Amino acid sequence: MPSSESKSAYHHGALRERLMTACLALIEAEGIGAVSLRRVAREAGVSPGAPYHHFPDRATLLHTITAQGFELLVTELRAAHDGAGTPVEALGAMIEAYVHFAREHTGYARLMYRPELSRTTKDPAAEAFAQEGLRLATDTVLAAQREGTAPPGDPAPLVTMVWSLGAGLAMLAIDGPMDDMSAARGSSTAELTAQVAALFRQMLQDAPKGV
Repeated sequence: MPSSESKSAYHHGALRERLMTACLALIEAEGIGAVSLRRVAREAGVSPGAPYHHFPDRATLLHTITAQGFELLVTELRAAHDGAGTPVEALGAMIEAYVHFAREHTGYARLMYRPELSRTTKDPAAEAFAQEGLRLATDTVLAAQREGTAPPGDPAPLVTMVWSLGAGLAMLAIDGPMDDMSAARGSSTAELTAQVAALFRQMLQDAPKGV
């Protein structure tokens, strides 16, 4: 039988992560609407009151998971950036990383792109990670502008384009027709995403560079 010390370690160390894991699994299986603290407790196999030791309400649980999701996303975006040879290649790689993240972490993605349920501005940690991702995209666009492979001027439109392509493709990949579209042409979602990223890079390189 577990000692009182190991029980304490479980409740104070592992319970929080167990609840978050159960919540993510519930989102993947049934959607965000199925989430309540009572239901999450049941899925985690703990007492109905257990979640309140870590999450006073549903919103806090969702905000916490959102922050963790953005942290994971930024890690993947940075890895994609660092593995690319040029800033323009990095922008394309970051678009592909978005889709990869959404397909590998569907529960996180479905929550992160539902601002009416979990706005990053309501949670400092989530907002910090979201802003870090935007800074990475902005710095990459600025680097491309400095080397002359992206049009000069305000980087915001191009950053928005990268963000929109990444987020839009990510949602199409998990809740839209991309799998069917890819299968119909004898391809895969990953291959189609790579082709979109390659087209984006080519269009960027071919864009007029004059002031």
